[in-house]
Amino acid sequence: MITSGVGARSDVELRLPADGAYAAVLRTLTAGLAARLDFTMDDIEDLRIAVSEVAAMVLDEADAGADLVCRFRLEPGELRLDCSTTAADPARPDYDSFGWQVLTTLTTDASVEAAPGTYAVRIALRSSLDPAVIDGAGL
Repeated sequence: MITSGVGARSDVELRLPADGAYAAVLRTLTAGLAARLDFTMDDIEDLRIAVSEVAAMVLDEADAGADLVCRFRLEPGELRLDCSTTAADPARPDYDSFGWQVLTTLTTDASVEAAPGTYAVRIALRSSLDPAVIDGAGL
């Protein structure tokens, strides 16, 4: 459970070059944040896979020299990620692709925004643990 103080913000933002070489940094940060939320090892592994798919989708649309901006929102038992980049002319999402099927299977919620100038993928995953168990952990 997040216990950084009363009224503490639970948001994290990461800005990286839009280059696949940095995907491991994003996966590692995601796993660390999920562990902070007391997610199970299976939940964390699902998130790692989902974040790999998110990164692949966003990086495919990124303009040359663009940044990958990833915003995390942490709530008890839930992690939300908004990963975006600049994209002059992004392709429409392929909701029939294997990657999208993996993403929607592993997450609680997933969506894509593809508009001139931006491409973003948003996901959410709730812990498989009962929220009452997480809140009652007293951590």
